[in-house]
Amino acid sequence: MGLNKIITKLEQEALTPDEVLNDLIEGNNRFTSDNFHSRDYNALKVSATVGQYPKAVILSCVDSRVPVETVFDQGIGDIFVARVAGNFENKDILGSMEYACKVAGSKLVFVMGHESCGAVSAACDGIELGNITHLLSNIKPAVEAVKTEGKRDSTNKKFVHDVVEKNVRLTMQRVREKSPILKDMEDKGDIKIIGGVYSLQSGKVELLSLSN
Repeated sequence: MGLNKIITKLEQEALTPDEVLNDLIEGNNRFTSDNFHSRDYNALKVSATVGQYPKAVILSCVDSRVPVETVFDQGIGDIFVARVAGNFENKDILGSMEYACKVAGSKLVFVMGHESCGAVSAACDGIELGNITHLLSNIKPAVEAVKTEGKRDSTNKKFVHDVVEKNVRLTMQRVREKSPILKDMEDKGDIKIIGGVYSLQSGKVELLSLSN
């Protein structure tokens, strides 16, 4: 695929979920080695006016330190990005994922948490404040599911990290449970639903294994 035009429908249709995942991993490797693709963004903008056929939809936190397209070295038209503090699903995000995959043809659903997540830390601390209270309730199941020998708050960095991972896994699980459309597509091999955690220190996205 050229870097002076966005991905076409034919190019998207020819991709497998594994190929899309490998493309994102290779993009992340370019990001960590500061070896970005060169793109003609003016040409990409013009190319994008005729439609869009993104390869993947990525659910990320709103954290300003996690610029999703940059982290994966993706350009205009390459990926859908949904963002909410704590990278959890809700009906609107599930609908967005269903649109991305069932309607627009994306091949991958990627739930991405990140190191030192403020929303996860706040959930670990039981913070209550305005609408933030409801937001953090979506992360509470992950907090409650993680065991630790230390303190169960944000002062325990390993606890926070384990909750970040568990939150990604539970979000993936709920995507499958709450979206028969995506679950059916995954079962048929049309898409993959995966998860990973971004390191603020290294810029690396580590994929999570299938085990809990």
